[in-house]
Amino acid sequence: MRFGIFVPQGWRMDLVGIAPEHQWGVMRDLAQRADAEEAWESLWVYDHFHTVPEPSQEACHEAWSLMAAFAAVTGRVRLGQMCTCMSYRDPAYLAKVAATVDVVSGGRLEMGIGAGWYEHEWRAYGYGFPTAGERLARLREGVEIFRQMWTTGSATLDGEHYQVDGAMCWPRPLQGTVFPGSERNGIPVWVAGGGERKTLRIAAEHADYTNFDGTPEVFAHKSEVLRGHCQDVGRDVDEIVRSANYNVVIGRDEAEVEERLAFVKDLFLRAGVAEEKARQQVDGLRTQPAVGTPEQIVETLRGLQDIGMTYAITYFAEAAHDTSGIELFEDEVIPALAG
Repeated sequence: MRFGIFVPQGWRMDLVGIAPEHQWGVMRDLAQRADAEEAWESLWVYDHFHTVPEPSQEACHEAWSLMAAFAAVTGRVRLGQMCTCMSYRDPAYLAKVAATVDVVSGGRLEMGIGAGWYEHEWRAYGYGFPTAGERLARLREGVEIFRQMWTTGSATLDGEHYQVDGAMCWPRPLQGTVFPGSERNGIPVWVAGGGERKTLRIAAEHADYTNFDGTPEVFAHKSEVLRGHCQDVGRDVDEIVRSANYNVVIGRDEAEVEERLAFVKDLFLRAGVAEEKARQQVDGLRTQPAVGTPEQIVETLRGLQDIGMTYAITYFAEAAHDTSGIELFEDEVIPALAG
């Protein structure tokens, strides 16, 4: 199994209590920590503008600005977003941004892409909130623009939602030119989301990686849907790496797990989230697959590995304040599953 890790950027209220002038230093240090620990293949950020579980005035740093910054201060670990919302940026412009980040990073970029869902920030930023069908149609057209720009250096598309006419991308990404990258796309493309009719169809057509629900029953079902779409488009499903995101709350015993959960609840309360909503968030977290002792998490992830989940992208809510949970995961979970 392969492993990636999210760097706290504030979206999930995980920088609460850290002064704005210190937040970049915390994020940078965590990125460099992951860069130095070979167990982590990749580091990740979210592409959001407003916090969850509710919009607030707490920090929420922008994803692609962080991609460029992390590219400049790391040297080994791969860099991804889970996932970029296609409609937040024109896809030709985004393809150019991604190509530049790939060059700055020395060919280490992963492109996580999806249709988007957070209605509050869509409307607040003036994007409206198109139907799911339109958002998915934009995703399909945008991925085609990416592919053309990265693999040929230009893109032309007269689409329903996007029109480009010879949009140029020079230099092209290092991946697909200087370095192997994705044979299909240049920069590896992660199509995120589990929509069974359209999202997984787009993944079957274009993705190097997928990322959908990581609970065993749902993961197994989505995998079969993906397999069916791959058969329809004439593609081997095993060409696509299937990943999932995991909220990790790890402790040496149940008491330590509860201590970490209490810390997460306190972050929400300090951000002004109501007691009941904060409790609901933690109760939901408590039942997730990667919450428990190292032995419990290894057992769960090993079962998921058996059904094809071979890349776990992990999130530690307390990471900006305390890295002991990450250290425990590195010491006792990753060695049992990696390689």
